[in-house]
Formats: sequence, C-alpha cells, structure tokens
Amino acid sequence: MDIDPRMAALKDAVTEIEKFVATDGWDAPIRIFAIVRALPALETAPELADELPVDVAVNAITDPNTLFSVEQEGLPQANTLEELLAQLAWPEGVDGAAIVAERIIVPPSAEKDLPKDPQRALVALSEHPEREDVRMAVGYMREGQSWCCVRTRSHDADDMVVGSPDAVPGLVAALKATFD
Repeated sequence: MDIDPRMAALKDAVTEIEKFVATDGWDAPIRIFAIVRALPALETAPELADELPVDVAVNAITDPNTLFSVEQEGLPQANTLEELLAQLAWPEGVDGAAIVAERIIVPPSAEKDLPKDPQRALVALSEHPEREDVRMAVGYMREGQSWCCVRTRSHDADDMVVGSPDAVPGLVAALKATFD
C-alpha cells in the first residue's frame, strides 16, 4: 500500500520521536515537540543547517516533505495532560506538533470493583496483575494529518512499536486543538 508522501514524512518523524524518547527509559514525564518542514525552515534560516543532523539538511534538498522536530522545554505548569495542551498554541512557522505520554491500561474487567476514592482506585489499577504500561507518541500536522505510535513495556523493542493515523484519537484531537 502506497502512503501519501506527507503522511510518510509524519510517520517517520513520530517514529523517530518515539525512539528518541524510548532511549530515556520508562516512567518519564510528558514531552512535547514542535514539527517543522525542513526545506522552508532552511530557506528562511540557512544557519539552521549547522544545528540539524546532516541527513535532515541533505534530505530536505531531495524531499520537500522532510520534517524535523524540536523538543519544547519550559512547558507551562499543569495538573493534567489536557490542561497542559489547553495552554499551548503554535506560531505559523510550526507545521505540526507531537506529544509523548505514558499511561496504564487495564482490561475492562479491572474497572468493575474499583474503590470510589480516586487515589485508591489509581493504586488498585497500577497494581492490577493485567496492567500494561504504554508509551504513546502522537503527531499532528496543521494540514490535518496525524500519526500515532504505541509501545508497551512488555514488548519494549523498536520493532514491536505499532502505529496508525488514529490509534489514540483523544490525543490527536487534543493536539489538533492547539492549532485552532
């Protein structure tokens, strides 16, 4: 199946972001990245070529869809992922964004007898024998394309990461809102 070149570029960018974050291991904080089209960025600021990996600058010459990412530091304080994303907005020079977050998933049956107290419920879920830690890397482009990568702790290898445009629809929608 042929994939649209812009979608392929986003897929590659989000996959690389997830691999980059994976090198730091698990139990990590939320990380946010700006995604930029390399060719227009290099045309506007040629000195940027000295800061980018050589392959990005070279690929930008032959492939106008080449993207690069810039991790965002100094994020605003927020109690939740939703609150953090609600505080973000991107300038025109940013073509897309990606977020990497970890979550615990459990089978639906695990939610049956949870304590009513949210803190106790969280402890019960985090100690559940069928829990699975997942890392989600979700990218969204201003033009509407999205790509999601999901890695599980139990299958923690680059070749076990799965992806699709809509694997994490809630995060795709939240990232989209940062461009509205």
